[in-house]
Amino acid sequence: MNTPQQRYARTTSNTGADFQRRIDIWGLLRLDPVLTSLLIAASLLGLIALYSASGADLTMTLKQASSFVLGFGVMLIFARITPNSYAYISPWLYGLSSILLVAVVFIGEVRMGAQRWIDIPGVTSVQPSEFLKLAMPMMIAWYLSTRPIPIRFRDLLVCIVMILVPVGLIAEQPDLGTSILVFMSGFFVLFFAGLSWRLIGGMAALAAAAAPVAWTFLHDYQRRRVITLFDPESDPLGNGWNIIQSKTAIGSGGLSGKGWLDGTQSHLHFLPEGHTDFIIAAFSEEFGFIGVIVLLTLYLAILIRAIQIATNAQTSYGRLLAGAITMSFFVYVFVNAGMVSGILPVVGVPLPFISYGGTAIITLMSGFGVLMSIQAHRKLMG
Repeated sequence: MNTPQQRYARTTSNTGADFQRRIDIWGLLRLDPVLTSLLIAASLLGLIALYSASGADLTMTLKQASSFVLGFGVMLIFARITPNSYAYISPWLYGLSSILLVAVVFIGEVRMGAQRWIDIPGVTSVQPSEFLKLAMPMMIAWYLSTRPIPIRFRDLLVCIVMILVPVGLIAEQPDLGTSILVFMSGFFVLFFAGLSWRLIGGMAALAAAAAPVAWTFLHDYQRRRVITLFDPESDPLGNGWNIIQSKTAIGSGGLSGKGWLDGTQSHLHFLPEGHTDFIIAAFSEEFGFIGVIVLLTLYLAILIRAIQIATNAQTSYGRLLAGAITMSFFVYVFVNAGMVSGILPVVGVPLPFISYGGTAIITLMSGFGVLMSIQAHRKLMG
């Protein structure tokens, strides 16, 4: 006859074995359980928001869901690649992406007034600027990981050239939003490499001095967006329409919102691009201040976990790259929220996991796959 002690021993043993198997599954997949759970939660919330913002368009929602599945598959693949392999391919990926950017100038396909895509007959079209969102921080991290830190002035100049050349090509397409994201992804590597505040201040002063010159190179629609930022009421039915309707949607949500599927600004088509760039306005209208706090808390949790991974990275390359990827994710959130609320110009940056768009999802998940790799292989090497 089994004694209580024997039954307890068997139960404890089985529970421990189950727990160990769960650990082994995460380890086998090379995924961080905390970060993966947060990404899944953000993806599900994004599908809920998109279904309503798109006017209950099930086809669009299912297409977005398939992009999430593909994105998680890419993340699984990227998580299994070692950080040393990423370091090895960094200059090759950067070089190929830059060559493709140059090719866009000559053979790029024009869509909606922008020349950003290269058409591959019978297959698909690619947007080389998307590759630079990951290739840029990989390249700068690879270059600086083999050099003294804090960064020397000579190395800083080399990095600035490597950053500005692709950024200039992307801005000329024109794609100001992507050029900002690519620039910041490279700048964050410089920052984490020990770039002094004196140099940062000098670069900011130089940029401010060059602003009048840069203004002359902006396209007309980009100038109008900047002007509209300061006075949207000057053209309420034209360039100011997006910001005015966005603020109206955000303010009408109140504390708890109008309820899921009950938003009026997006459903009655007052809010432009309510399922893409301005989806947080539609989200705010339906879920209110409380819903926005929940969303921002989820973003904050993702950032905290990603920062922990960057801090615990064992190599200089891993720390620089993980830190840059993490802060690039923050820029996505900050710029989108800023332009929708009227504190930044409209530059076409999607809200991570919420805005509709498969390319942006796959790019994001690729970056998180690299983070997973840095975390998983740290454990393997530790």
